[in-house]
This record gives sequence, structure tokens and C-alpha cells, in this order.
Amino acid sequence: MTKEQERARAKRRYERRQDRLAERQAEQQRMRVAAIVAVLLLALVGAFIAIAKSAGSDKPGSTSSSPASPTAPSSLATAAGCSPAPGVPGTAAELTKPDAAEVADVTGKRVIATIDTNCGQIVAELDGTNAPLAVASFVQLARLGYWKDAPCPRVTAGSIFVLQCGDPTGSLNGSPGYGFAIENAPADNVYKRGVLAMARQGDNAEGNGGQYFIVYRDSPIPTDKAGGYTVFGSVLSGMDIVDKIAAGGAEGGAPDGAPAFPISTLSVTTETKD
Repeated sequence: MTKEQERARAKRRYERRQDRLAERQAEQQRMRVAAIVAVLLLALVGAFIAIAKSAGSDKPGSTSSSPASPTAPSSLATAAGCSPAPGVPGTAAELTKPDAAEVADVTGKRVIATIDTNCGQIVAELDGTNAPLAVASFVQLARLGYWKDAPCPRVTAGSIFVLQCGDPTGSLNGSPGYGFAIENAPADNVYKRGVLAMARQGDNAEGNGGQYFIVYRDSPIPTDKAGGYTVFGSVLSGMDIVDKIAAGGAEGGAPDGAPAFPISTLSVTTETKD
């Protein structure tokens, strides 16, 4: 073999090595690109799931998510006759539900509840005969000041017509730390103007807590897997306040959302009657 032949052979070996090296580098680059694409896809899927979970419900209720952080007083317009709403307290609670003796104290009795708001006073009569669990819970939470400065975070004007209150976090996720069973749900699923009913977690028969709603127009509300919603009282005076907040609608003109005219519970007192 001549020197020229040796040089040619060595050159071919070198070129083959370079070709294999280039192929390996190209494969590594393809793998890096695939890894980046996979990470981006996972991020997009995670964002989609988070958005889907944040979607609301057209029924009165709440979820078991963590409470929202306290916020500053609302900068929204104030309805005529209302003072500016206080800041959201963001209160979380881990209370225990009323015991048998506390439930017995209200069973078969009327309880007068006075709800002082930044828009005036709402007085309601609570039904200890048909909803003793809900009434005993309401009396306890009022006594403990659970609703101090708590906003009413939801008003609806679509298929149902309610003002939802009783959540110190303002997030529709607040809970006193306990639940109790459904009582006195309407057999025809129609909730009459002026009634107070418990909001609860969807499909959870023990999902009642501290949130409740006031109906400002007769509303058919279908049952879910757990049943209906506990009617535990009715407004004696102050429906004009509820009507005023309802007339302002939700923020941005939405059919369901935070009231455009903020309303908050400043304090609640109760008096048990024979």
C-alpha cells in the first residue's frame, strides 16, 4: 500500500468518525428540544386545570379551599343609605358544632336574629322547630362574633335570586370548621322571597357551615346528589336593604358575582323566644 493510499484510508476513517459524532450531537439536540417541549406542555396543562377549577357554580354553596387573605376596604360605589364596607377580615375558624344541649335550647322555639350591616339592620325570625341544627349553629356563631365585618360576597340574578352572606373570608370558601345535616328543604325546590337558607358544599349532605343566603325573589333551586338547602328562617324587616343591593347587581354587570354595592355584616345578636 502506497503512502497516498494510507492517507486516503485514514481520511475516510476520520470522516466516518466525524459523521458518527455529528449524528450523536444531532440526537442529543433532538432530545433536549423534546424535553423543553414536554415541560412547556405540562405547564400549559397545569394552567388549564387551575382555570377549570376556578370556575363557579350557579347554586348557593361554598368549597373547602383555603380562605382568602384579608383585603382592604372596597373601592366600589356605596349604595344610598350605606356606609363604606369595612375591610374583609379573612377570619379562619376551627370551631366545634353545637352540642345536643345547645340544639335542645332552640328546638321548638323562635329565635329573633338582628343582623347589623353597613347598610342598616335586617331582622329575621329563625325556625327552631323545623331547623334546630341550623338555628343552634347560627346562635353560636352570632355569640362568638364569627361574622364581625364579614362581607356578603355573592349576589345572583340569573336563574336564582339570592344574596349570599356569612363568609368572613369573602372568598365563598370560608367555614367555621364544622358541618351539619340538611333540614327543612322545600319539597318543591322553590325558595320563597324573604327566606334564609343555608349555603353548602355541593353534593355534601353535611356541608352546611356559616354561609347562608337571603332570597329576594322566588327561586327554583334544583337539588343535587345530597338534597336541597336548609330553610331556617325568614326576614321580618330589612328586605328593602337586600332589594337595594340586588338592584345594583354584581360587579361588571355579571349575573353572578360580588355585589357592585358592597354590604357587610357588622354584628349579629339573637334572642330566643318561647
